[in-house]
Amino acid sequence: MQDTTPSPIHVYFALLPGSLVLDWAGPAEALRIANQTLVALGQPERFVQHFVSPTPESMSSVGVAVTGLAPLPDTLPSPAWVVLVGLAGHHIDVSGAEAQALLHWLRGLRPVAGQLELVTVCAGAVLAAHAGLLTGRRATTHHLHLDELALVDPRCDVAANRVFVADGPIYTSAGVTTGIDLLLHRISDICSPTVAVQVAQAMVIGLRRGPDDPQFSPFLHHRNHMHPALHRVQDAVGQQPQADWSVPQMAEVAHTSPRHLTRLFLEHAGIAPLQYLRRIRLATAEAALRSGQNVTQAALMAGFSSDTQLRRAWHQFGRGGTPSQGTGRARAH
Repeated sequence: MQDTTPSPIHVYFALLPGSLVLDWAGPAEALRIANQTLVALGQPERFVQHFVSPTPESMSSVGVAVTGLAPLPDTLPSPAWVVLVGLAGHHIDVSGAEAQALLHWLRGLRPVAGQLELVTVCAGAVLAAHAGLLTGRRATTHHLHLDELALVDPRCDVAANRVFVADGPIYTSAGVTTGIDLLLHRISDICSPTVAVQVAQAMVIGLRRGPDDPQFSPFLHHRNHMHPALHRVQDAVGQQPQADWSVPQMAEVAHTSPRHLTRLFLEHAGIAPLQYLRRIRLATAEAALRSGQNVTQAALMAGFSSDTQLRRAWHQFGRGGTPSQGTGRARAH
């Protein structure tokens, strides 16, 4: 029997003297919590973290020495991510021996989506530009380094006022906490939106996107809040949309009354409970249609009582055409 377990992703945080602690510690914690969440769901861990540097010890931005760093690897497994982070100061000095060693190593990388991907946090994008990895790419960085990034590589399309930018196998973020935003986005892509939401909830942060980034998955809509009981209900609905849900049944999950649950949904999620349920079911049906299921099968998988109910939700939420015509013209709401 063929093993369908996905290969783990090896994530290499490349550190230099003065590397900003939050730039790498925040994303590293997000990946650790993602692994913990996956195990709790009965799934294998997806991320193996490595901390590498040209030297075995490096002084961090806050004056704490980071020891036991592995050397820059000669070869990288597939799939792998290389994470570059910012450095203390308003200008990225790459004249030192450690920075030159890192740039030499980076110049040997050939990012390919799904195989080797580059992730930058804050001024890590400037390091990537010095290595020639952003030529012809769209990228962002911390607002204090936007001009520096454009100067280092004039052929990089520098985007301002963005939380993060994705361009093929290159992912760049604006800095500090936006590195966590970017990793939540990637966790959602790799693991599932539900796992990303649970990681964000564990880290007590909201899910954010830049205004021009791709729209959230429908499973992430209405979840930019911190209410634990409401998250429990949304997790349960997202994991089993086909269940026979009602507001009283959702209220049992939240350990509250149906009337109070409705107030919580409206106050914190900006939507009524049953309307939220219909959105989740519609998203589930759309995914089933994209995978080749017919309308009847998609309606059943999503928890709609009939094809007619699916079609009614399809038009209610502004989807173009009909379910039988596919989801190509669907628009986000």
